[in-house]
Amino acid sequence: MTFDAIGIAGSALTVHRKWLDAVSDNLANANTVTGTDGDAFQARYVLAQAGEGTSGVYVAGAAYGDPEGRMVHQPDHPLADADGYVRYPDIDMASQMGQLIMAQRGYQANAAVVDRAKETYQAAIQIGRS
Repeated sequence: MTFDAIGIAGSALTVHRKWLDAVSDNLANANTVTGTDGDAFQARYVLAQAGEGTSGVYVAGAAYGDPEGRMVHQPDHPLADADGYVRYPDIDMASQMGQLIMAQRGYQANAAVVDRAKETYQAAIQIGRS
């Protein structure tokens, strides 16, 4: 039972870490400008899926944002087209910050589960030695 808890929480730690990585990439590239002849940075969203039985959770894949992004009129920008437009990613900073908080809290909660399960296992070993 204790090992199941450690395995399940460990798999969730991996998913939350990958979620944190994706959100941090999205936030870091929210203001990345491209010319209108190219694709905008595509936000990455982690797709998690429950495993069978007590196998925990895993990353099933990723979904990506719209490569069209959003067009912004910035005629002074060096990448601006003839009409003065550049392409920015379609990333909502407020949504990404919410995702960041959820991923951090999930990571922290699962790390606490691993710690408690480890403590329980160590206590069981001590009882067995007595």
